[in-house]
Amino acid sequence: MIYVEQFFSNKIIGVSALAWFIAQLIKILIELARTRSLNMKLLTSSGGMPSSHSSFVCSMATSIGITQGFDSTLFAIAFIFCMVVMYDAAGVRRAAGQQAAVINDIADVMNNFGFEMNEDLKELLGHTPIQVAAGAVLGISLSVFMYSL
Repeated sequence: MIYVEQFFSNKIIGVSALAWFIAQLIKILIELARTRSLNMKLLTSSGGMPSSHSSFVCSMATSIGITQGFDSTLFAIAFIFCMVVMYDAAGVRRAAGQQAAVINDIADVMNNFGFEMNEDLKELLGHTPIQVAAGAVLGISLSVFMYSL
């Protein structure tokens, strides 16, 4: 039972989760302003502005830097992990989303020849570099703010 208590009292986890939640909430608010429609599914979706992946990992790395030192081994590991996640979000996952869009277009054409795909592939998988940067700024800023209280 003590492990559960320790988990939920871990400030690094809490601040990082808050950064993720705020990024997801911002996506909902942007969509609401753009379409005048409340889409709560965005709370658990990937892609969009800002990157919640970047916000989450940058918050984690910044929190570790603040608590353990920016010259610590733990911060170095967190920073490298952060860079891998952000590269993946803007690179590999974005490319996979673009490929899904092309496959969906091909499937639409193939429907004319009797080929049917049960459902479209998800196209919004990754992020633009601006979305990744915005998520990073959000995560870093939130951690600095939360640890300054």
